[in-house]
Amino acid sequence: MRRRPLVPRAHWEAQAAQHGFAFHTLDGAPYWDERACYLFTLAQVERDIEDVTQELHAMALDLVDAVCASEALMARLAVPSDYRDWIARSWHRRDPHLYGRVDLAYDGRGPAKLYEFNYDTPTALYEAAYFQWLWLEDRIADGTLPPGADQYNGLQEAIVEAFGAMARERRLRLPLHFAAHDGHAEDGGTVDYLRDCAHQAGLETHRLAVEAIGLGDDGHTFADESGHAIRSLFKLYPYEFMFEDAFGPALRFDAMQLIEPPWKALLSNKAALALLWERHPGHPNLLECHIDEAPSAPLPAGWVRKPFFSREGANIAATLPDGEAIVTPGPYADGPQVRQAWHPLPRFDAGWPLIGSWVIGDRACGMGLREDDGPITMNTSRFVPHAIVG
Repeated sequence: MRRRPLVPRAHWEAQAAQHGFAFHTLDGAPYWDERACYLFTLAQVERDIEDVTQELHAMALDLVDAVCASEALMARLAVPSDYRDWIARSWHRRDPHLYGRVDLAYDGRGPAKLYEFNYDTPTALYEAAYFQWLWLEDRIADGTLPPGADQYNGLQEAIVEAFGAMARERRLRLPLHFAAHDGHAEDGGTVDYLRDCAHQAGLETHRLAVEAIGLGDDGHTFADESGHAIRSLFKLYPYEFMFEDAFGPALRFDAMQLIEPPWKALLSNKAALALLWERHPGHPNLLECHIDEAPSAPLPAGWVRKPFFSREGANIAATLPDGEAIVTPGPYADGPQVRQAWHPLPRFDAGWPLIGSWVIGDRACGMGLREDDGPITMNTSRFVPHAIVG
């Protein structure tokens, strides 16, 4: 694994506009960044990323099975008591799921280490599945990469197949609505891309804003802005927010099918990292992690404190082995937290890359890298493409 500086393609911004990549620049700063790429060998990808992701995913599903059979484990995950049976029913029905992202620290030498699961509302998908593939084709064509270069990226085909399988097996109530926050470019781009994949699979879909979703007159069903019932919904809106909303209790009537399904809420909860460590202590791809029983106490050297529910590097506190403290701001300071062993991202030149390894259905099949100027991946991180060259 190495980082290779590059001269960006002259036409990439025009290509982004042509293909609907509206969020390649965020708040005036580059998000898509092809001034460099990361190069991997095939053995690194297959052995250290794909196989590891597949194993971690299987361990995660086993954990869900255990949690859904245990009121005590539900409580340790801080799942609201009113929603525990609903989540367990979703798992016992094996409600279909589409995708998830496993975030890994990896330097090309030692084993990849799990930072966290993003299994409820993961983003960075369009750029991983589609735009970096266009980049690869262009860089091979212009001689920047050798003719045999490849990419760990079977994502789009897998997504289309997953949607098609749900429809063929009649495990999805159609039409399928897609929702994201109104005016959020990145979430909107992710939803539009997934909706296009659903169209390729032959599904009937509708698009709406999360803010436009309401309850029907019966108080049990959900409706769009036109008053039409929403039978199924792909939502980029976290379960912990839904549980706090006024309409949350109506979810338990199961009048609306959700993608991702309710059981996925258990895996985007960082307390799952602590439960995994308890079940697999010393596993080479896990970092030691515990539910923090004293979250206001000073953090010992060599540990990181994370809220159960947080996103984009917000509200992270770390005390490095040399005593240096790192604290990030954010809106998630209140609530339970975990304490995870400090394991820094690798540093390549000026970049600290985090690998997002994607699981579509139950199959690991692609990755994207987000790079930051520091060891904590924030919402200002940049997406850097990758290739397999050996």
